[in-house]
Amino acid sequence: MKTPILRYATFLTMFFTIIVSALASNATATDSRPNMVLIMCDDMGFSDLGCYGSEIPTPNIDRLAKSGLRFTDFHNNAKCSETRASLMTGLWHQQSKNLKQPGHVTIAEVLKTAGYRTYMSGKWHLASTPPQRGFDRYFGFLSGAINFFTGTDWQINENLMRLDGNVYQAGKDFYSTNAFTDFAIDFLKSESENPERSKQPFFLYLAHNAPHFPLHALPEDIERFRGAYRKGWDAIRKDRHQRMKDLGILDESWRLSDRDPKVESWDSLSEKEKAFLEPMMEVYAAMVHRLDVNIGRLIQYLESTDQLDNTLILFLSDNGACPYNRLRTDVLVPGPVESDIAYDARWANMCNTPLRLYKQYAHQGGTLTPMIAHWPAGIQTGGKLCHLPAHLVDIMPTFLELAKTDYPSDFNEQAIQSMEGISLVSALKGSGVGQREKPIFWEFSGNHAVRSGDWKLVAERGKPWELYHLAKDRSETMDMASQAPERVAQLAKTYDQWAQRVGAKSHQQSMKMKPSSQSQLFDLEKILTED
Repeated sequence: MKTPILRYATFLTMFFTIIVSALASNATATDSRPNMVLIMCDDMGFSDLGCYGSEIPTPNIDRLAKSGLRFTDFHNNAKCSETRASLMTGLWHQQSKNLKQPGHVTIAEVLKTAGYRTYMSGKWHLASTPPQRGFDRYFGFLSGAINFFTGTDWQINENLMRLDGNVYQAGKDFYSTNAFTDFAIDFLKSESENPERSKQPFFLYLAHNAPHFPLHALPEDIERFRGAYRKGWDAIRKDRHQRMKDLGILDESWRLSDRDPKVESWDSLSEKEKAFLEPMMEVYAAMVHRLDVNIGRLIQYLESTDQLDNTLILFLSDNGACPYNRLRTDVLVPGPVESDIAYDARWANMCNTPLRLYKQYAHQGGTLTPMIAHWPAGIQTGGKLCHLPAHLVDIMPTFLELAKTDYPSDFNEQAIQSMEGISLVSALKGSGVGQREKPIFWEFSGNHAVRSGDWKLVAERGKPWELYHLAKDRSETMDMASQAPERVAQLAKTYDQWAQRVGAKSHQQSMKMKPSSQSQLFDLEKILTED
């Protein structure tokens, strides 16, 4: 018979065995949570990837699509900073004022408290800095655009490149698309050498500035695309539209929108005009190619370290193609460090095939983005398409569900607004994918819209509402506002209630603004005469 002391000792042994087993089990569960890699490119059109119908070869991104999911109805906020604000917070951008006002928390802050390592490389373009908002390591630039070869800010020509909290000076062989990937991989490598840190899953936010203007590309990349755009935007739009239907990205019934009425036909241009415009798309394609090469480098690293299978990779763009006519130097040929050119609405209209309008607009050409999800351990239906309407605000709840953590009601003694999106985990895993119950909203600079089910009410600033049934007309070519006034009134009420709640412009406020002038064209006669 055991003495009381012996029985107590036995009890303690059993108790600590249970505790240790529970902790070990919890550690195993924590380790099984997926890594998360969020890759955002800049100013890419809806049809600019091979797996979305482009003639630009993107084999590494296409590989993610082949064994992952392609979303056909995923949306951003149509503008750089505003997209990043929703991406980081899970809120509509008006609720954080691009992280300038309190009441929000970032993905990095929440995942860090949940035991994730957090890294960022690339474009920030928000208030504060990444290390101040939850990222353990950071390399990149704090502003909206840079010279790809020097890293200097595009607008003020100052060095806003940072490595963690320190100023970083780019070397002579610097090219930003390569550098951002270099540092992203270096962050993962250096932490993997720490036995304790390497047990933690990681979150990597890789925010490339490609293919945003200025049109800068490596000479060897440009040579790959010489002559590829000689037949012009009209023919290539038709080619892309057909490939998109063949791929299932578009329904057979969805029309190719008319060419932007401001844009000439390619055949109407003189040879001199074509010679000025054609290299812009060659360099743009070279930038997309280099982006794909670097995503391939990251995939190869994850694969070589046996981390690819349990890493969720999301790839998307911050807005639609950019229609700005930037030309700020005497160098008329895009590509080299001394050039400063953006393509205008002519090529942007093609890059957004089959959609209308561009960056900054609430129409599909501004908000609809390619979105690819790759996660072999979680996505069992590789190569499929997901047609669920989704938005940036859905990424925060998706990541938190996978991280098995909760969204805080307060953070650093501040009350936090509730997430606005829905989790996409069931969509990723191929279960429970149906209609979206929550509406989706947009408003930037007076361009605004609301999406409920298959119906979308949208307006340019200074112009009346337009109504589209997106299940039959994804390209927004048939305005049904005059045929369905009751639906217009219902959706308009929904929009204005949301606008009042989050601080967006109401429809009436937007109607008082001047029509948008974002769609821009080069004055070819003036430029080429001066030349």
